[in-house]
Parts: sequence; structure tokens; C-alpha cells
Amino acid sequence: MTDVFQLQYALDTFYFLMCGALVMWMAAGFAMLEAGLVRSKNTTEILTKNIALFAVACTMYMVCGYAIMYGGDYFLSSITGDGATGSEDPATYAPSADFYFQVVFVATAMSIVSGSVAERMKLWAFLAFAVVMTGFIYPMEGAWTWGGSSVFGMYTLGDLGFSDFAGSGIVHMAGASAALAGVLLLGARKGKYGPNGQVNAIPGANLPMATLGTFILWLGWFGFNGGSVLATASVESANAVAVVFMNTNAAASGGLIGALLVARLLFGKADLTMALNGALAGLVAITAEPSTPNVLQATLFGAAGGILVVFSILTLDKLKLDDPVGAISVHGVVGLLGLLLVPITNEGSSFSGQLIGAATIFVWVFGVSAIVWGILKATMGIRVSEEEEFSGVDIAECGMEAYPEFVNAKG
Repeated sequence: MTDVFQLQYALDTFYFLMCGALVMWMAAGFAMLEAGLVRSKNTTEILTKNIALFAVACTMYMVCGYAIMYGGDYFLSSITGDGATGSEDPATYAPSADFYFQVVFVATAMSIVSGSVAERMKLWAFLAFAVVMTGFIYPMEGAWTWGGSSVFGMYTLGDLGFSDFAGSGIVHMAGASAALAGVLLLGARKGKYGPNGQVNAIPGANLPMATLGTFILWLGWFGFNGGSVLATASVESANAVAVVFMNTNAAASGGLIGALLVARLLFGKADLTMALNGALAGLVAITAEPSTPNVLQATLFGAAGGILVVFSILTLDKLKLDDPVGAISVHGVVGLLGLLLVPITNEGSSFSGQLIGAATIFVWVFGVSAIVWGILKATMGIRVSEEEEFSGVDIAECGMEAYPEFVNAKG
């Protein structure tokens, strides 16, 4: 290898790994966001779910997920820690580096499920589902998209004009599809919906924490989208990274502003939770293609996501689909929007290809998830008792409270 190649290889791999670390930091963002949007009596359990699912995702993807998604030989080289592949392409990494970057995406998809089923799902049923989701369900649809495999031996989504740069559909819509299946079988929280169809607000316990979580996710998203460029040690790749960072930030800003304005028009108030979800919706919307829009287009795409997410959250409530954090709307509905926006600026994709890809991801993930949730419901049960839900799942599932000085104080 030449000295120039070794330097490019080292810089690109280091950049790849640091972007993976940023995506891992998103796990902290999900934990803080969800802990802020649930009631205080359910905080410990939601935090346990978030840190445990990350460990489960990393282990299951190592055991079988990566092999399913990218092939057995690639998997074996990733866990042996082999060095360079011998390729003279600076964007070719050690398999271990690629494994690390991919595994944090798996955990992100599973984190989306966590918030949607919060406050009433059994912890161990959730973790059992996480084993299947991260070890099989996600890797299969990942193989059909980023892995380049044919779907059931019939066709390759990429050949049909499907494109998803960093995962609006592959990661976000997939996570939301699994969450939707769980919510349908789980049912709403007690007291969320009245007998006459009214929707009762159940405020989160800590909006500063939820806001911190959103900022963490916003920061981590630069690794999510920026790392998907896969290189930075040349003029071309460095410029591409700069465009992706710029557009990612612009879309988040547009999404927050769009959601905030719509909330003001609908409710007469500046709704913080809608603003937070608007920023995340903007990020999801641009994730499918952050490299080809100009900055104005990215801002408008993000704003479209922010506007859509407000109406989606309200619609799901009317349908009595209880999603405490709005994850199905943010990651599912807006994830689909993100896929459909790609052909506007990327000539290599098509609307038909995007629709086929989105349908394939949804049908697979939702269908298999529903089966898994159904098996868990019939065997170990997926919902805590009514008494446990009333007193809070922190004590029932974890045996401790997040704020013991302020809960059930006596004397």
C-alpha cells in the first residue's frame, strides 16, 4: 500500500468510527426523550429498556444479524477483527469498523419501538421481542436494501429504483412498523381515551429532559447521515460530508419551525412537545436523501415533515392508537414521506421504486412483528396488570423508583 492510500484509509476509517460513536450517542437521546415524555412512575423502566435494548441489539447483530444482512464470510471477518481488505479503495474499511457502524443503526431501529409501547408493556416481553427484531426482522429487510440481496429470490429493490441514503425507510419506518404492530396488540394506556371518544392528555414528567434528548438526537444525526457518505479523506467526499451536515441541520430547523407554527395555529399555544417531534420529523424526512437537495430544499423537506407529524399525531389519537412519544408518526409516517421526497432531487430513484421499497419494508416488518408480538402475548403476556400500570411499572418491573424522594413521600 502506498503512503497516500494508508493515510486515506486511516482517516476514512477513523471518520467512520466517530460517526458510529455519534449514532451510539443517539441511544442516550432516545433514553432522555422517552424518560421525559413518560410519567415519573415509569421512568426507571423506560431507561432500563433503552440501555438493555442497546446491549441486546449489539449481541444479536453479532451472533446472526450481520451475517443475515451482509453474508456469512463478511460476518466472520468482522468478529475476528481483520484489518484492511487489500482493496486500493480508501472507502473500503476493516470489517470490524463496518460492523460497528451498522450495529448502532440496528439499535436505533429498536429504540423507536421502546417509546411507543411505554408505560404498559412488560419489560421482559419487550426484550424478548428485541432479540427477534435485531437478530432477524431488521437484518432481513436490511439485506434486501443496503445488503443488495433479492427479495425472496425475485428482485432487488435497488434495481427497481429504490434509494434510501441513510435509512428513512430501512431504519426509521421499519422501527415504527414494529412499534405499530405492538401498539395494536397492546392497547392504549388506562385513561388515555374516554368512553365518548375524547382524548385525555397524559403529560410527560420532565420536559427539560425531553428537550435535552432532542438536542442529543439532533447532534447524533450528523453521524447517522454524515457517516453514510462512508468517506471524508478526499476533496469530493469532504464536500459531500459538508453538504450532508448542512442539509441535515437545515431540515431539523425547518421541521421544528413547521411544527411550532402549525401547533400555534391549531392550539393557540407554542406546544413544546410538538416542536420537539417536529425537529425529529425534519431529521427523519431528510435522512433518505441528504446529499442531493440544496439547503433551501432541505429546509422545505424538513418543514413538510414537521407539519405532517402534527397532523399524524392528532390522527392516531383519533384512531385510539396510543403512542406516548409520537414515535410512529415521527419515524413511520414521516419516514414514508422521506422516501417519497427522494426522486425530487435524486434522478437515480423513482416514485414507483420508492413505493415498492416502502411497501416491502412495511409488510415484512409489520407482519412478522405482529406474529412475534402475538406469540409473546399468548405465552408470557405483553401487558402489565391494571394495578401495576396504575402504581407505575418502575416498582413492578424494576423494583425501584427514579425519584424516590418525591414519590410516595411519607411523614
